[in-house]
Amino acid sequence: MAKRIAAFGEVMMRLQVPGYELLSQAGTLNYSFSGTGVNVTAALARFGHAGHLVSTLPANAVGDAAVAYLRKLGVTQSFISRAGNYVGMYFLENGFGARPSRVTYSNRLESSFNTAPDGTYDFEDIAQKIDVVHFCGITLAMNDSVRHHMKTFAKAVKASGGTVVFDCNYRPTLWGEAGYEKAKPHYEEMLHLADIVMMNEKDAMFVLGMKTEKEERQEQLMELIPAVAKKYNISVIAGTHRSINGNNTHSLQGFIFKSETFTFSKALTFSVYDRIGAGDAYTSGIVHGEMEGFSPEKTVAFAATAGMLAHTVVGDTPMSSENDVLRAMTESVGDVER
Repeated sequence: MAKRIAAFGEVMMRLQVPGYELLSQAGTLNYSFSGTGVNVTAALARFGHAGHLVSTLPANAVGDAAVAYLRKLGVTQSFISRAGNYVGMYFLENGFGARPSRVTYSNRLESSFNTAPDGTYDFEDIAQKIDVVHFCGITLAMNDSVRHHMKTFAKAVKASGGTVVFDCNYRPTLWGEAGYEKAKPHYEEMLHLADIVMMNEKDAMFVLGMKTEKEERQEQLMELIPAVAKKYNISVIAGTHRSINGNNTHSLQGFIFKSETFTFSKALTFSVYDRIGAGDAYTSGIVHGEMEGFSPEKTVAFAATAGMLAHTVVGDTPMSSENDVLRAMTESVGDVER
């Protein structure tokens, strides 16, 4: 059954260097619009839900271009405010071989979203019109005003009986020198409000400061994630483990912890065309599976496959339909579809 799913987050302009050139080499840039909230709502819209973005865009031609782009992705803009002057930007240089991809942010803290004042959004009204809301730890890192918006919105959704999804998505560069110490209390507030959480053992160890004597990642995961679920009363925790192989392929295995039980996907190995946004595809797959009442086995397999497919498409935003993902779960890679 289709759900009304909203995400609270910034719309960013992605400026991509063509091919594998560096910024210092390139003479042109290709632009599009993205952001975690954009990616999640667009992916879930492709899965058949109603995707709503709660954000603020500038009231100028750049804001108009972003709205047009969101419309093309199938994202509903009825909760988007128009104010301020800027969108945050990031520059993407594609990695190749031993050189990783590189993202450089620009003008982010001055963006319309990150400077939106109190009273910009009517969260109580929005909460009555949606079933699920998604929040991201990247947004949580922006500033105190944005954090206040997030927590107010999450509380309104909980009060109205909706589902709160929180993706930990910790970014060290965004929290500054205080790092984990500054982030921890804000993460804990969001975890107490969340029903579905995206995280792994590293978030538990470093952001939450939880201890383990285990040395293997899998053992750390299986000890710490149940402790997080119990401490913060979280119904579902999901995440991934990724490894990069010697031939530059990636391997991805998803997990979901629900009803005090772990379920793992198969380890999927694939070539990477564009990695940015693939984690949002995995998150969208978990949310879709939970909303549709899939078994844990089907949910984690669906999410991992959605994440794999996102690596094969240019741009941040996942473009696969539910049928695309289901077909990839059951069929081997073939020739041209005719």
